Amino acid sequence: MSRDKALFVCQECGGTSPKWLGRCPDCGAWNSLVEQRPERSQVRAGSSAYAVASSPEYLNAIAVDATTRQHTGLGELDRVLGGGLVAGAAILLGGEPGIGKSTLMLQIAEGLSRSQRVLYVTGEESSAQVALRARRLRVQAETIRVVAENRWELIADILEAEKPSVVLVDSIQTLYSDSLQSAPGSVAQVRECAARLVRHAKATGASVFLVGHVTKEGAIAGPRVLEHMVDTVLYFEGEAGSPYRLIRAIKNRFGAANELGVFEMQEKGLQEVRNPSRLFLSQHERPVPGSVVLATQEGTRPLLVEVQALVTPSPLANPRRVAIGLDPNRLSLLLAILHRHGGSFFFDQDVFVNIAGGIRVDEPAADLAVAMALLGSFRNRSLSDGTVVFGELGLAGEVRPVAATDTRLAEAAKLGFSRAILPRGEHPRLAGFTTLPCARFQDAVDAAFTG
Repeated sequence: MSRDKALFVCQECGGTSPKWLGRCPDCGAWNSLVEQRPERSQVRAGSSAYAVASSPEYLNAIAVDATTRQHTGLGELDRVLGGGLVAGAAILLGGEPGIGKSTLMLQIAEGLSRSQRVLYVTGEESSAQVALRARRLRVQAETIRVVAENRWELIADILEAEKPSVVLVDSIQTLYSDSLQSAPGSVAQVRECAARLVRHAKATGASVFLVGHVTKEGAIAGPRVLEHMVDTVLYFEGEAGSPYRLIRAIKNRFGAANELGVFEMQEKGLQEVRNPSRLFLSQHERPVPGSVVLATQEGTRPLLVEVQALVTPSPLANPRRVAIGLDPNRLSLLLAILHRHGGSFFFDQDVFVNIAGGIRVDEPAADLAVAMALLGSFRNRSLSDGTVVFGELGLAGEVRPVAATDTRLAEAAKLGFSRAILPRGEHPRLAGFTTLPCARFQDAVDAAFTG
């Protein structure tokens, strides 16, 4: 293939094809292939993210400085980042439209501007719009510099002149480079502009925040390689109509992945929620069937959430299976375990499971709590007040041990719970706290539903 021959690039996944196709052969997206002519200028020396010529060294001979972290002014965000912002880090933040990404960026700029030189690059709004938001949020903006620009060549000149230690770009999909013919937001432009910003971060030690749009499926728009280039990928989540927002670290080279930060959107911006466990627990006056409190672990943070289940006779030939905040495939697996080892048959029942508060739980430790909620709704039985449940269920009916048992129990005791149904194994002894270790699922059923 000649160097100047056109390629067709998928705008969803970045895959290429020598001819136009109605459907991308890589990701299956329809009408996503756009013609692009590669230019010789796209292949340049020093295109690595570090862009520094080097020779091989012995690993133990490389000097490593102690990592110094800067506080962003938001303790929940510092937790998600692993303790604070690392110099030279490239951070990608994605979220749905209107969820508060720009508000969060402005509050981060305010917190870092107290000790760092901050530059806010906006490609979606004018400088006046950013200033208007800052006044509404009462942000102390005396030391925050703002530029409304989306052409990379001009941004590069500004970065060279200003030499900021923190750069916030809102958003990466609006930037474009003159070296490419494609429109802003295309796969090639997003990949190229992001690579240059990451290269700038590694070469100068400046920390870079990139705001990213998301697709209708909830993934960050642009090529998947975008998430591989950066050091940290954060997702900003929240339910429609709810004031609460969650920041989750999907990838973090400087801390634990799956760490969770909780905020509440108020008139003056995002406010930290110091004790999110109380937020996700309902205020039932007495125990109700189908409601179980789960002690889950999000990164290094223990969290108590309420698992709600509703099982009702179905008039349909194929009963419904609905899971909100839980993997539907996991729900199907648990129903099979209940059928085989719990003596409960759901083939003629509609099953609905919800993790209250809009949070999503992906860890296997939720298995036992979900199974108890389903069984409680099906039998119209409730667990005794003050009980938390956690544990993984195996296909053979065993209750498998999970990590961080001590922190889960400590969080439950702190919130006034006094009883836990958990896997058999080593666990701490807490004053006034009763633990009921179970090796088999039937043991957990007997411990949960007494009387």
